[in-house]
Amino acid sequence: MPGIDACLQEAMSLPGARGAAIVDWTSGLALGTAGESPGGDHEATAAETAELARAAAEYTAFAPAPGAAEGTASGPASGPASASAPGTGPASGKASGTTDGTGSADPDKGPPVEDLIVTSRTGYHILSFVETAFDSSVFLYLWLDRDTGNLALARLRLGRLAERLVLG
Repeated sequence: MPGIDACLQEAMSLPGARGAAIVDWTSGLALGTAGESPGGDHEATAAETAELARAAAEYTAFAPAPGAAEGTASGPASGPASASAPGTGPASGKASGTTDGTGSADPDKGPPVEDLIVTSRTGYHILSFVETAFDSSVFLYLWLDRDTGNLALARLRLGRLAERLVLG
């Protein structure tokens, strides 16, 4: 299980990787960075991507409130859902191996959003939420060159890295 430096090194080995970071979305601070940053400043990029992660994690359009079925009109239609950190809020339905002891996935465990992808004219920006045993508010960020990067491969590998990342 990789730590922060090993995780960033592995992320940067992906084809087309230009920059990577591990970011705490509640504070907007980068816990570690590698490679380039889109604006030339890793801390500014961490703060900006944290804003995007917070919006996705807190609003019911992306992470339905507890008891609200995805894809239905039932449940709250506007305003933030629980302002809890990933790992304590509603789940996106991703069965990530978290079980309730009976072998079935527990929908109230894990990050509220699995990942985010933002496409720009020159690159892809992927945010992959990290699930931990404690109140985690961390995500992996990867900036890929649009011409040389492989979005599907990067998303899959980043998700695996997020599952294996050891924080502590």
